[in-house]
Amino acid sequence: MTKKERAMALFTQGYNCAQSVVLAFADELDADEATLARLSSSFGGGLGRMREVCGAVSGMAIVLGLLEGYDDPADNAAKAAHYERIQAAAKKFEAENGSIVCRELLGLHRKHDAPSPSARSADFYQKRPCRELVGMAAEILETQLKQSS
Repeated sequence: MTKKERAMALFTQGYNCAQSVVLAFADELDADEATLARLSSSFGGGLGRMREVCGAVSGMAIVLGLLEGYDDPADNAAKAAHYERIQAAAKKFEAENGSIVCRELLGLHRKHDAPSPSARSADFYQKRPCRELVGMAAEILETQLKQSS
């Protein structure tokens, strides 16, 4: 199963967009799946359903941070290199989708949403592009990681 297929399957199981992307890379990360799910749980719905940066994009950033992030706050070269990787992934996602903002991707006009998640019904999956977006994010990330290794 590809990372794209895995991310899409995870979303269909009920994980949010960020969790779906992060957990698709669990086999490459130095943490157990429960920890990864909790770590990325806040980023669904564009950060706690506030409809800001898409959770799939946040998931890419989490994975990149865990795999290639910096840990020395004084290392400006490492910071710049890492931010460049984050921007490249986000720009690729934006180029393919027109935005990295959840509400824009979903065609919503309100900035914040109720904290309760929408029920995952057949209608939900037909109306929302999220399943495809997490798959695309995982594919972008997988390609970028292969290019950097």
